[in-house]
Amino acid sequence: MQTVLQQSYARPYTQTAQKTSIWTRFINWCKNQEESRFLWLGIALASHACLITPLTLFVVMYTGNSIILFSFAIAAMGMALITNLAALPTKITIPTFFLSIILDVAILIASISMWL
Repeated sequence: MQTVLQQSYARPYTQTAQKTSIWTRFINWCKNQEESRFLWLGIALASHACLITPLTLFVVMYTGNSIILFSFAIAAMGMALITNLAALPTKITIPTFFLSIILDVAILIASISMWL
């Protein structure tokens, strides 16, 4: 008799899509770049040694020669250099490379803003 008096409620099943964050998608993309690890090594070393760091150091020296900004620029190049020469996986080297580029851009902005 109890089963007749009690009503049960069952929720309908709805499947929700799992949303991955941008960081997770970026790290997964970096893991997939393991086949072209030497390409990323060449891009990181050549761009830092030939373009980004000399440009950053030129701007720092032209706008007042701050030793703090100078050392941060060298450290940014060292980040990319050390991770690539240590043969770390691309899930570490590519984010480090992009972080060093962001650091160089921040140094450029700080150096120009102190000059003005």
